[in-house]
Amino acid sequence: MKTLLLVRHAKSSWANEGQDDFDRPLNDRGKKDAPEMAKKVKAKLSVIDLFVSSTAKRAHKTAKLFAEAFSIEKEDILLFDSLYHAAPATIYQTVAGLPDTAASAILFAHNPGITEFANMLTNVRIDDMPTCSVFAVAADVATWKEFVTAEKQFLFFDYPKNPLG
Repeated sequence: MKTLLLVRHAKSSWANEGQDDFDRPLNDRGKKDAPEMAKKVKAKLSVIDLFVSSTAKRAHKTAKLFAEAFSIEKEDILLFDSLYHAAPATIYQTVAGLPDTAASAILFAHNPGITEFANMLTNVRIDDMPTCSVFAVAADVATWKEFVTAEKQFLFFDYPKNPLG
């Protein structure tokens, strides 16, 4: 069994207009939402074996805040330049290449690719993954390469302003 959680980075700052998009940090809301969402995820799935993130500052910081909640060393987060504004095909390639020793993985990336990718996984559709939202699926497979083409089971979708969560 393989479980994959997709996380859109937390809310980022637009305070510095001249700043490169890649280097935008989290704003105060993002710094608050990420640990809160990590706690919600941990209540549903107590262990996540592998943390994978875009190298963009806001995605990596979101991953670090989640890692703290799961007692994962920040240095153990796998970073991929290719996940910065990645298309679904790139996200698929990244997932297919994950180490099979990991039964679960959490991947931090950006819109629109992460929403498009989530919508390709099951019959559950979302219009737009809000910042710091989490979309989780599982497949009864032994490898991440098999995961890509396997039928997946929707587990949950949650986000910071979720009135039900």
